[in-house]
This record gives sequence, C-alpha cells and structure tokens, in this order.
Amino acid sequence: MPSSLNELAAALVAIDSVNPALVPGGAGERQIASFVADWCAKHGLDVEILGTERPSVVATKRGSGGGRSLLLNGHLDTVGVSGMEAPFNPCVEDGRLYGRGAYDMKGALAAMLLAATEATALRGDVIVTLVADEELASIGTEAVVQQVHADAAIVAEPTDLRVAIAHRGFVGFELETAGVAAHGSRPDLGVDAIAKMGPILVALAELDEQLQTGSRHPLVGPASLHASLIVGGQELSSFPASCVLTGERRTIPGETAAQVEQELRSIAGDAALRIIASRDPLTPEPDHPFVELVGRVAEAGEYVGALFWTDAALIADTGIPTVLFGPAGEGAHARVEWVDLASLDRVREVVGRVAAEWCA
Repeated sequence: MPSSLNELAAALVAIDSVNPALVPGGAGERQIASFVADWCAKHGLDVEILGTERPSVVATKRGSGGGRSLLLNGHLDTVGVSGMEAPFNPCVEDGRLYGRGAYDMKGALAAMLLAATEATALRGDVIVTLVADEELASIGTEAVVQQVHADAAIVAEPTDLRVAIAHRGFVGFELETAGVAAHGSRPDLGVDAIAKMGPILVALAELDEQLQTGSRHPLVGPASLHASLIVGGQELSSFPASCVLTGERRTIPGETAAQVEQELRSIAGDAALRIIASRDPLTPEPDHPFVELVGRVAEAGEYVGALFWTDAALIADTGIPTVLFGPAGEGAHARVEWVDLASLDRVREVVGRVAAEWCA
C-alpha cells in the first residue's frame, strides 16, 4: 500500500478509470474506488461507499467534536486515452508525473488524502469525497451533496497553485429544423431542413461575437457560444427532412440557464429548441472568512477564476463556501498529461494547514 505522495499519485494513475459514459467500454470507477476505500480504511479514516456501478467514496477524519468541518472534493474518473502512449504506465521525469489523470486530477487526490490523514488536533471533521462522473454528469457529487454537509470546501482541480473562487457554467442545447423529404429532382415537393439551419448558424455566430466583445466578468472573462455537432439528411438524392445542431453556451456568474434559453428561442424561430444539460457558474465570495483563510495560507496574492466548469458549483449551491486550489501541470484531456510533483506537495501542505486552522 503506497504511503508517500509520489507513490500514491502514481498508483492512482496506474488504475484505468475512464468514464464509461464518455467512452463506451470505459473501465469506470469501481476499481479505483475500491483501491482508495481500502487505502483510507488502512490509514484510519471512516469510509462510506455511495453507489454501486459508478461508486464514490466518502472518507472522514473524525475530529474530537465542536469544530468546523472541511470538505475536500476530487473526481476519480478520467476522459479517454485515444492517441496516448502507455496512459496507465505512470512515469516520473524531470520532477513531473506523466499519465492519464496525473494532472486532472489523481495527483491532487493523493495530496488531499495525505493532508487528511496527517491532520492532527482537529475538533471538526475533514471529509474527503472522491467522486464518480465529474467529467460528464457529476452523479458522484450530486449524491455527495444529498448526504454530506460541511462548513467549507476545497475542490482540488488543477489551478496552478492559485486560489480560484469563480468559474464558468454551461448550457448544452439542440436546435432542430424540419424539412419535407422528397426526391432530389422535385424541389416543388421538398423542403431543405439543412438550408433552414443556415441562418440559425449565422445568428449563433453573431451572438458569440456579441458575447465575447460584451460584458466581461473580472475573474472568468466573457461568455461564449459554439456549435459542436450537426447532423442532417437521409441520403444524397433526397431533400433532408431534419437537421439537428448541438451547441454549447458557456455562462458567467450572474447569468442563468433560463436567460440563455430565452436568448436561444429568439434565434430559433420555428426550429425546435431542447436544453439537454445545464450547470450554473461558481459565483465568487471573496470576503468570506474561509476564502480569506485559503488565500492567506496559499499566499495567493489575488484570486482568480477558472474558465472550465467543476463540481465546486454544485457544492456551493448547497450553501457551502467553496474554493478551487490544485496543482500545476499540463495536458488535461490531451495526449500528453503531466503534473508537477513539487506542486502536489504544496497542495498537500496548504490543504493540511487550512484544515488545521479551520477545523481546530
């Protein structure tokens, strides 16, 4: 059973935990959840498993009572490994750990686990939640926030050792135009659904330009929009009866999914609009005592925002003050992924010191 930070991070990288909802046939979280559950139990944490097919692990370092609790959150799943060489063969070179998930975010999981087990003289609990499915639907953290409450939270997504107190949200949508199928030689009978999508695409591009040159949030910048997928038609010699466009609108703090839906309906016209998924942004609370504590311990200087979405917003939505703080590295979702090992040790130190002060 690995005990050092580098050994534990490498052991986690070595376990295939590709999200099966993203990549059909992906290994999922069962093996890695079993591994971390055993590790936590052997290191004196109380362990609970949430879920069976896509399990998450809740591991608690119990305090003596009467103190504030701290939630540490990170995800067990990774994206796919297409194009990677030996993704589950962790390699250390020049102070970097390479492999799928090293940066996003198994290295940080190792740092959190060691910080929790090493914490002493606590009155409040330190609760480590190692969750499934963050890379797609966040079913793990959704389950966690139904059962676990804490007085503050750190989500250890990679932030290059900066304290992030805000991030973008998103709204995924589909637009479908309807045509009339007919033989390609009969324009008098057919209606081209793909051609009807043309003006909508132009309007979406114009909206994206307006968003990116419009209001900017001081931490996460402007909102944005892009088309992701488009499918239409039956075969070469027929007028297409349907065209479906899938797109994504990235939101900034202060924007809501309802506002985005109204925005898209004004563009859709007679096209059908479906909102397929949405998550709110993380709204900053820079003056909260916990945020100030993390900033001081991390010697952050200034707070930043993340351009990507994380489970932090789900936790914050339950009323728990939440920040992001994680390691440095590169290659999230890329062919070459690595985490800086010295930065992992810094995450371990900062999280441990925050726990010691907050839960004392």
